[in-house]
Amino acid sequence: MLPPMIHGAHVILYSKDSEADRVFFKDVLKYPYADAGRGWLIFALPPAELALHPADGEERHELYLMCDDVQAFVGEMAAKGITCAPVQEQRWGLLTSIMLPGGGRLGVYEPRHASPLKKAAAKPARAPRASKKAKAPKRRAVAARPGRANRAKAKKKKRA
Repeated sequence: MLPPMIHGAHVILYSKDSEADRVFFKDVLKYPYADAGRGWLIFALPPAELALHPADGEERHELYLMCDDVQAFVGEMAAKGITCAPVQEQRWGLLTSIMLPGGGRLGVYEPRHASPLKKAAAKPARAPRASKKAKAPKRRAVAARPGRANRAKAKKKKRA
């Protein structure tokens, strides 16, 4: 579980044609979005994970989209007229990439490594907590079991 003050991550892709890339994410990948004003779209991303690798030189950041079936993804993109790079088998998964309209490359892969997302998805969902303002449910009358009244009378007699 994330610390209470962190609720997500905001990823920024710099592009030579950010408008075309926004259209790609909206119309081709069909990511949900909010318009932050003047056509500035902010896209909801699927759940994410973060890996920290050592840097041999200058630090850099990479973004990969993950999918369950990279071959199916390549086929879906081909049906939309988008060419993917040949699928490469890596020790950590199957990798391809797509060229965004703005000229940048975006990696897409089918992970074959342990993932915290799989663990999170496997946990059962917690029941929502009841609000303090919520009214308690009305209790139904319960039929008395035979002999209950007699046991209560016997207890009173013992105390006396």
